[in-house]
Amino acid sequence: MDAKRAITAAKPLLHWYDRHRRALPWRALPGETPDPYRVWLSEVMLQQTTVATVRPRFATWVARWPSFADLAAADEADVMAAWAGLGYYARARNLLAAARAIAAKHGGQLPDTEEALRALPGFGDYTAAAVAAIAFGRRAVVVDANVERVVARLFAIDAPLPGGRRAIRAAAATITPEKRAGDYAQAMMDLGSAVCTSRKPRCLLCPLADQCGALALGTPEAFPVKKPKAVRPHRYGTIFWLERDGHVLLVRRPDKGLLGGMRALPTGPWELAPPGLRDAPAEAAWRVLERRVEHGFTHFTLDLDVAVADTERATNLGEWWPVATLDEAGLPTLFAKAAALARSRQA
Repeated sequence: MDAKRAITAAKPLLHWYDRHRRALPWRALPGETPDPYRVWLSEVMLQQTTVATVRPRFATWVARWPSFADLAAADEADVMAAWAGLGYYARARNLLAAARAIAAKHGGQLPDTEEALRALPGFGDYTAAAVAAIAFGRRAVVVDANVERVVARLFAIDAPLPGGRRAIRAAAATITPEKRAGDYAQAMMDLGSAVCTSRKPRCLLCPLADQCGALALGTPEAFPVKKPKAVRPHRYGTIFWLERDGHVLLVRRPDKGLLGGMRALPTGPWELAPPGLRDAPAEAAWRVLERRVEHGFTHFTLDLDVAVADTERATNLGEWWPVATLDEAGLPTLFAKAAALARSRQA
């Protein structure tokens, strides 16, 4: 990075944003006052999730819980079920915990400074900065994946990630304006999403092209510099579909750990070798389906057998849920895949 090269991004970027801003259901229109609840909710939903996925889920959520007070009064099981499919389920628990803290300690109003926001459950540096800027117009250095890419290219920062994030954030701070802080943050996000994309960036349309260090080098796609991805370990397991009188057995996963607190189909441990029918939830005539369920988490991938059986015994192993309304149980994607496979055998 050329430390002597001065970059002034705010004016051309905001001019571009005024003409090309995305219309999003959580975003205030020009002249409107942003709704802090909608800003916060959207930022949490959008972490590691696409706008296309979040749009319908956001609409359903705010129709059910339109305010901090409504969410604070919600049942945790309902919140977790409503979150199913959005991934990183700790975020849903933190949403509920934060809403309750806002109702109990802040009079139902979201604090308007980064420092106060960071004290709430689930508010890391990014979320606190984004909400402070977008909801309250506070100057804050907002760096998500899109902004990270824009800034790394703009300044041609060649320090590999993740270590290079410190340099990227420092560079981002030098071009973050005092005025129109929320619009600027959203403009950077929109630019990264629509123009300064990971592959085949549309440099001819970029309002910052004449200042871009990566474009000057002729290698914009080379930034940000990333280390080679480590190979994720592969694990195996078995998911159990136990059916009784048109109902299927569901369990609640432990609060801590992957998919914590979620309804799920019973499963044994996820290990380096297939565990077979060990840890089946009941004695039954189990049959392992020919097809398997494949799924990937951040740190490992999974290959899961699906074992099915019927029983006439009444047990208190968990919750017997009607198969016909299983889509309403809010199963995480992994278990929804297994349920679809188990149900398809009867089609």
